[in-house]
Amino acid sequence: MDAEAVRQRANDLPTEPGVYQFLDGDRVLYVGKAVDLRSRVRSYTDHRGGDADTNRPNDDVLNGPRSKRIRQMVSRAEEIDVAVTETESQALLLEANLIKRHRPRYNVRLKDDKSYPLVELTAHTFPQIRVSRDPNSGSTVFGPFTDRGQVETVVKSLREVYGVRGCSDHKYDSRDRPCLDHDIGLCSAPCTNEIDHKQYISDIEAVERFFRGETGLLTDPLRRQMDTAAQDERFERAANLRDMLSAVESFQATSASAVSTAASERQRTDVIGVSLAGNAPTVAVLRAERGQLVGREQHTLDAPETITDPAAVLGAFLPQYYASTELPEVILCPEHPAGDDIASWLDGVGVELRVPGAGREATLVDLAIKNASRPERERNESVAVASALGLDSATRIEGFDVSHTQGTNVVGSNVVFVDGTPEKRDYRRRKLPEQNDDYDNMHKLVSWRVTRAIEGRDDRPEPDLLLIDGGRGQLDATRDALRSADWQVPAIALAKAEERVVTADRTYNWSGDDPKLHLLQRVRDEAHRFAVQYHETLRDDVSTPLDEVAGVGPETRTRLLRRFGSIDTIREASMTELQTVDGVGEMTAIRLDEQI
Repeated sequence: MDAEAVRQRANDLPTEPGVYQFLDGDRVLYVGKAVDLRSRVRSYTDHRGGDADTNRPNDDVLNGPRSKRIRQMVSRAEEIDVAVTETESQALLLEANLIKRHRPRYNVRLKDDKSYPLVELTAHTFPQIRVSRDPNSGSTVFGPFTDRGQVETVVKSLREVYGVRGCSDHKYDSRDRPCLDHDIGLCSAPCTNEIDHKQYISDIEAVERFFRGETGLLTDPLRRQMDTAAQDERFERAANLRDMLSAVESFQATSASAVSTAASERQRTDVIGVSLAGNAPTVAVLRAERGQLVGREQHTLDAPETITDPAAVLGAFLPQYYASTELPEVILCPEHPAGDDIASWLDGVGVELRVPGAGREATLVDLAIKNASRPERERNESVAVASALGLDSATRIEGFDVSHTQGTNVVGSNVVFVDGTPEKRDYRRRKLPEQNDDYDNMHKLVSWRVTRAIEGRDDRPEPDLLLIDGGRGQLDATRDALRSADWQVPAIALAKAEERVVTADRTYNWSGDDPKLHLLQRVRDEAHRFAVQYHETLRDDVSTPLDEVAGVGPETRTRLLRRFGSIDTIREASMTELQTVDGVGEMTAIRLDEQI
């Protein structure tokens, strides 16, 4: 659309509050909210790109001098759609819902990012304890914590004192005798009824009370064990317990202030922290209920231009986040969000917005800000990769890998890392034509990604770098796919054999302890994991002759296929070779030999 087309469309719009959308066919390019729809849309025809509503939280990055991106957005739009609302607050919420649903390219967009560890007690009959960044629904969660190593030491100490299981569901369900964790005193083995349910739940409740501040539930038993070990002259054991005790005491000292800062008379308080470090603003939400921290989340805002004002970040974040999340009684922020309509909306629904200047609440806001900060180390790794390869940036790296079994069930993975951190919402996977040609498989996978990007069917930002799991052959296939579509994105390869970085014109042999190599290895390994996971899912869904063999269940079938690669190879295996697979005894091996 040109300026005249926008002006004509604006003339037909009402002067009431509502939401407008710039559309390119069925694709939403931009969503905005207005007090006066006609005036707001008309403002896109002036020289400033629209400033009729300077308090709009999601237009802060678009107001002021008209940007190239705004001109591009308006020129690409074919239509402007509007929805009238009764109040400005209704428009605010509708705008937030539409942004979350359509993820328009030119809006500030919210993306989940769980990068700090939590301690999770699962909702199983016999709960499992684990350190997690993505807890399951229904779990009891404690945290967030900034030192993963310290948290893991504390969890191990809790398991040693209370015997809480740490194994996965698969391992728990498949046990017919206690495992090694029970033998070394880390688990009370509820899987084989070594402890009754009532006693186990009592131990779980003790763990919960420890995380809620009853330090002595762990420090006292550790101190008694340490003293006993010293008296028995088991000095190495005593030293290990001393280190555990030190870690636990340090853990409680750093977390206690955060636990006690939310006003206990409030049923729920959400604490918001903002970080502008890196290439995208990050927001952390700490949740407190009845004076206890019960959860945390971290999110990034995908903004079309740089945001330098925390108030603008808060103005964009709050309506989108609470459009699909239950509102608390109190929200604590580091400063007031941009837009008077935010405060009016929250006040209208009975939520108190506070910006504490000092005291316990200010301490909690400071903690949220720390949680919002991405690790500087990971950003530095991205900068180092870009510098070594002569790139402008390596902030956003996409990894690719292909997995198959001798040309069957061929799948490809496409993972994304931003500032050295997995961006799992942007992961994609693809089933490919069945063929035993690694180079052409990679060509097809990258061509699929390129085609979707060029045709506008992939709403993810353009990457700074493509990383291919493989060597020169896979890289050449990738570069051919990029060249054919004229997609100007640099690509490199990293093979597992020698861990050398292969580019178009040279090969780098970086040191094994080089941080920038570690980043590329994480991307490569995650692409491999994601591809293999999808491949195994497809393979395991296919019926095979193994299904008819008594004693061969899904897990044993998977292990056999993973070990031998195909049914034909299993047929050729000797009895001795078959029995090297976990779960295959002599009788099962005989059945396999007779029936396959």
